[in-house]
Amino acid sequence: MSCDRLILPLAAIRPDDIALAGGKGCTLARLDREGFRVPFTMVVTTGAYQHFVDANGLQEKILLELNRKPFADMRWEEIWDAALRIRSMFLNHPLPGDLDQALQQALSQPFAGQPAVIRSSAPQEDSAGASFAGIHESYVNVRGHAAILDHIRRVWASLWSDGALLYRQELGLTPESSAMAVLVQALIVGDFSGVAFTVSPMHADQSVVEAVPGLNQGLVDGLVTPERWILNRETHAIVSHAAADRSQSVVPADQGVRVAALGDDTQQCRGLTASDVEAVAVLARRIETLFGCPQDVEWTVVNGDITVLQARPVTTTAASEDDRRGWYLSLRRSYENLQQLRAKIEDDLIPAMIREAEELAAIDFAAFSDTELAAEVRRRVDRNQHWSNVYWADFIPFAHGARLFGQIYNDTIKPDNPYEFADLLTDTPMASLKRNRQLEALATGVREASGAAEDLRHGRLDNLPETLRASLDTFVAQYGTLSSGITGDSVGALAESTLVRLILELAARPGQSPARKSVDHEALVHRFIDAFAPEERDWAQSLLDLGRSSYRLRDDDNIHLGRIEAQARRAVREAAARLENNVTTEDEAALREALSLMPPDKAAPTEPAHTAVHGPSLQARQLVGQPAGPGLARGRARVVATPQDLKAFQSGEILICDAVDPNMTFVVPLAAAVVERRGGMLIHGAIIAREYGLPCVTGVPEALQFIRSGDHVTVDGYLGIVIISPAAT
Repeated sequence: MSCDRLILPLAAIRPDDIALAGGKGCTLARLDREGFRVPFTMVVTTGAYQHFVDANGLQEKILLELNRKPFADMRWEEIWDAALRIRSMFLNHPLPGDLDQALQQALSQPFAGQPAVIRSSAPQEDSAGASFAGIHESYVNVRGHAAILDHIRRVWASLWSDGALLYRQELGLTPESSAMAVLVQALIVGDFSGVAFTVSPMHADQSVVEAVPGLNQGLVDGLVTPERWILNRETHAIVSHAAADRSQSVVPADQGVRVAALGDDTQQCRGLTASDVEAVAVLARRIETLFGCPQDVEWTVVNGDITVLQARPVTTTAASEDDRRGWYLSLRRSYENLQQLRAKIEDDLIPAMIREAEELAAIDFAAFSDTELAAEVRRRVDRNQHWSNVYWADFIPFAHGARLFGQIYNDTIKPDNPYEFADLLTDTPMASLKRNRQLEALATGVREASGAAEDLRHGRLDNLPETLRASLDTFVAQYGTLSSGITGDSVGALAESTLVRLILELAARPGQSPARKSVDHEALVHRFIDAFAPEERDWAQSLLDLGRSSYRLRDDDNIHLGRIEAQARRAVREAAARLENNVTTEDEAALREALSLMPPDKAAPTEPAHTAVHGPSLQARQLVGQPAGPGLARGRARVVATPQDLKAFQSGEILICDAVDPNMTFVVPLAAAVVERRGGMLIHGAIIAREYGLPCVTGVPEALQFIRSGDHVTVDGYLGIVIISPAAT
């Protein structure tokens, strides 16, 4: 493509240039021709994107990343990992010389000293059949030519984000046909900004206008609660008005945006008038008439003049069960949203979970009648479900804090290793590591006390030293015997438990503690913080703290949730014991009904497709997964398919499993390496493996199919390769 078609003004965009300028670019060009007020805009066309991709050989690399395993079999963590690696390619490869020169000539003069907005405009974006609203990246208040070029590449890379990949797959769009145009717009700092839907998603005879003071980023990112007006679609008369607190707005910072307080006497505090709202609705309806379908219009007002920032078709007028774009959007969380979520989790939810688990553990069922016990089982099952819902609503979204840090770290530092950021997140206090340290302390006590190992092995607990016995009682009260996952198991039944087997195995070898690979964490932190301007370094440190908190919670949340579930199962066991032993028949029906409410233990295997399959002709083979923990290790494989398999785990073996659940990470100190069928750089097993400095490969789809206990396995955590040498038969 000639250089004169790489960057175009709106006036040069023809109506049929959708493949060149994307949906958003063509829409703005038409609005400009029809006399609507729009920002000054230059379109970096899909030709520029394709030239960059071809010059750096990225198409083949992208396809390689997306075909490590069947896309349909990839968990979203694995998709995020692939997206991160692809993003790193875009950021770390240079612009071809002719494209760099063309961008310099087209953009440097119009945006000299002028802040810009960098928006995506993919050909499939904002069409009548699919809305990519919020899926691709946009950046507000980008200053300087170098920063503009960097953010253009970030928008290109967002074509391959996890949310975009999932949504594109749902629409049947192939990677080979994907491309991205980019809009570089002059930033318009309005008094008010907002969106207008020419038809309400809830009522076809109404329209909707929402507004916030300042930049529209406050509404888009959920940083400022918008005012909302419902209008009659035909007359534009206001039907209802939901006011909002007008104490804050989003304003330009030195780079990007920030939340600022509004003064009491500003016009923004007084809000839009009814005539202002009607003018927005009328303008949006004119745009609907122009394009022939209902529109979602983004706008801003400066001194009473309305500027149209972008417009797209309304793709649905009611919530659809088939529209999963909302879930894909949830894969992206803003820094401010995550900080609010962090405060909620750390200050309210986690302390409440701990208190409730302790209160439940303190209840003695001995005095309960059958009726009372049945009611208690129902209550605990309900509470377990409540906290499970909280886990999915709050804890899982907060996992994106580590991902946000990783993305910003890579955008800022541009390291050769896209996972270098994880080195800054390790060495954080985790609940499972605390539990493992308690286990090591118990093992040390057994190792140092003469005869303690034999006494423990044969259940002679009264012969244990007093301090060791007290520590054992404390551990069981907190975590159970690790066999059933039920807190409060009888210490007298320990002899055959996973806990005793594990303590004895730990005691039989020298004491160990997490041994991370040699990394100068302090130097990495300083490099990251110092990459920011002095006035932004507090924010950068806060972002690192947020990432560490998110990283830590990915392990801790299941520990806390497991304690709640353990207490529900303790009540279930008591009810089952009464029925089995015919202790009483006072209210047998109530007990049986209560028991039916508790689902089976989630640790039980539920995927028969992953059961190991072996034949006499099985030969040494190489399996490919995702590198998740650097290092090389060789040892005997131990396949853990059920909780009972943990009892047989021996020091120095390679842990092979579907996924390392946080409630089974107590065996990791014994392992030489970790291999998981499920994938992801930030899943529990990968996190704990890195804390112990163990090689780790995740996302190995055939792990449980081709590896069996006793096979000799070599784990390459650098390349994500597992080599199997079957055990002799």
